[in-house]
Amino acid sequence: MDMLDKKILQNLKTISLSMFRKNFFGIFHGSISTKLEEGHFLINKKDAIFDDLDEESLIMLYHKRDYRWNDASMDAFIHSLLYQNIPNAKYIAYGMPPFTVSYTLTHNKIVPKDYFGYKMLDTLEVYNPKDFDSWYERADVEINRYFKESGKKIMVIRGYGVYVYHRDLQVLSKLFALLENTCKILHFSSLLEGSKQTQDLFDI
Repeated sequence: MDMLDKKILQNLKTISLSMFRKNFFGIFHGSISTKLEEGHFLINKKDAIFDDLDEESLIMLYHKRDYRWNDASMDAFIHSLLYQNIPNAKYIAYGMPPFTVSYTLTHNKIVPKDYFGYKMLDTLEVYNPKDFDSWYERADVEINRYFKESGKKIMVIRGYGVYVYHRDLQVLSKLFALLENTCKILHFSSLLEGSKQTQDLFDI
């Protein structure tokens, strides 16, 4: 690999490890990619271990499918479609931050109430994929449509996870962290509020 490729690899490795440690990526789910020169992109292979990405964990794909796609992440087609349709997408990641995914199961939108979430994130509608059985047959088109129509860089999908794209890999990872922290705070705030209401019932 030349110097540029080594820098790309190191950046992906560092962010991937950080996101794995925060439980945004798991053993069986998650994907991360970067757009290279026009016409192709780099993405993790389907058997990649996110806490130890190396050159063998990644594969370069052209948007036109060929035999190499057999080794790529199952999310590769979604990434490919986004790169072709969203000029500002330089990096794309999909993950399952646990508090965020849990929050989507009972809420239709995420309204940040903490300072950093309020300042850095917009209110996010939770996208309902409806039928999970057919989701992967529709996911590429629906995710692409959402990003194009909403103008947002984050898509939160009920029970499935989060897609984020950005021109800056560090900012992309921060958006994941901000969103997860906001949902964690909303979760604990709800528990405390419920506990207070219960306590008030017994106050004399």
